[in-house]
Amino acid sequence: MSLRSRRRFTSAAILAALFIPCAAQAHSFGRMYNLPVPLWMYLYGAAAALLLSFLVVGYFVTVSAATASRPPRDISDGIAARLFRRMLPWLQGLSLLCLLLCLATGFFGSRDPYRNFSMTFVWVVFLLGFSYLCAAAGDLYALLNPWRLIARGIGRVFPGYERGRLAYPPALAYWPALGFYMALIWLELFFHVRPFSLALLLLIYSGINLAGVWLFGSAAWFRYCEFLAVFLRLVARMAPLDYRPATRPGERGRLLLRAPFTGLLQERAEHWSLLLFILFMLSSTAYDGLHVTRPWYMLFWGDSTGLLREWLGQSPIYLFVQLRPWYLAYETLCLLLSPFLYLAVYLFFIALAKALTRSPHSMKHLALAFAFSLLPIVLVYNITHYYTLILTQGVKIFSLLSDPFGWGWNLFGTAGRFRAPFLPEMGLVWHTQVGLILFGHIVSVYLAHVEALRLFPGRGKAVLSQLPMLVLMMLFTVAGLWILVQPISPG
Repeated sequence: MSLRSRRRFTSAAILAALFIPCAAQAHSFGRMYNLPVPLWMYLYGAAAALLLSFLVVGYFVTVSAATASRPPRDISDGIAARLFRRMLPWLQGLSLLCLLLCLATGFFGSRDPYRNFSMTFVWVVFLLGFSYLCAAAGDLYALLNPWRLIARGIGRVFPGYERGRLAYPPALAYWPALGFYMALIWLELFFHVRPFSLALLLLIYSGINLAGVWLFGSAAWFRYCEFLAVFLRLVARMAPLDYRPATRPGERGRLLLRAPFTGLLQERAEHWSLLLFILFMLSSTAYDGLHVTRPWYMLFWGDSTGLLREWLGQSPIYLFVQLRPWYLAYETLCLLLSPFLYLAVYLFFIALAKALTRSPHSMKHLALAFAFSLLPIVLVYNITHYYTLILTQGVKIFSLLSDPFGWGWNLFGTAGRFRAPFLPEMGLVWHTQVGLILFGHIVSVYLAHVEALRLFPGRGKAVLSQLPMLVLMMLFTVAGLWILVQPISPG
């Protein structure tokens, strides 16, 4: 099963008494936790902090400060950059080795997901840990993408392979990447992936990538279609390090140092599909937290509206077996529609900003201009929901490295290390989550205000335009904290 499913199972088992009225509980913790103060105090405090940050930013950040561009510092000749260039071929080889090892352990290793290297490496070390590394160190995936490296190797044997056969249709934009991303989240939430099925999925995805490069060329495919490249490229925009590849033969790439998050101000979203991709990064994390909670579970099986009871003749919980496939279809539909629901809410507040300022800019222009300001919220939501998995399951990768197939090996002498999960104190986890969510929203408030100063004439209109966005940030904050404290469903 996937690591998200494990979190649900563990939490549900420990929260067996969830139907007994109790105080708010943080569902990420895996066991009961009473908040030190009522939830409403956290919500009011977070909203007040956002309002204060909005007032401070609106007063002190001026048009000249927003438009002044502090050039990033070139550190290409620094010790760290030179060391990285020397290590790059080894890191690329390690990337290919990890892909091959995931395939081998998935097909031939233990069927126990806790003893198989591929499960922990893919779901925790790569999808979580490597994403956070890219948020700090830049788009490393562009250099280490194993499928890009394989395509490059094929191109050396068969010249012209990477150029593709067809021009990439502009109308496709980022829709393929969004489709692959949705497929991954659905598989992760509902497919109960095992080591063998994970290896099969990796093999199929490898074939799709190589076929896509053959059809559309390497540059177009990895820019628009390979969803991990799109996802990690967006995450890397928040990093203080920015790698610029060489543009001409004989040149070498440059490594630049910039202020954190300023990379989000350098470009704007170029298509509706990229905006929806960003919104799905946000909505899928919120949905993953929401769909395992008691309120969500009771919405369908408890039939709070009474509609299902009237239609079926009895409570749906008594027809669990018969309705389970329909419940899966219901959950799937909600997942797939989630970014479009977020888009509707987002466009509503963009329309308010446009109306308040009487801006001549189109809705599309404004919506795409502010899209990247949502990415800090995306990052902190992801961290708050999943970083405990790195502490509980991710650390076990050191043990699995010595016994990747689960056959009882001890190749590096670490097979017995970090078997027990590291469980931080629950109060620390909760306050870390609150702090991260608040920090991400404050950064987004700042970025949105800077973007508004660029778009709207005059400081007054820029501040006015951000009043609806401030309300949107507050709604996101309240929703994020509310989801975190919901009890886990036993279903």
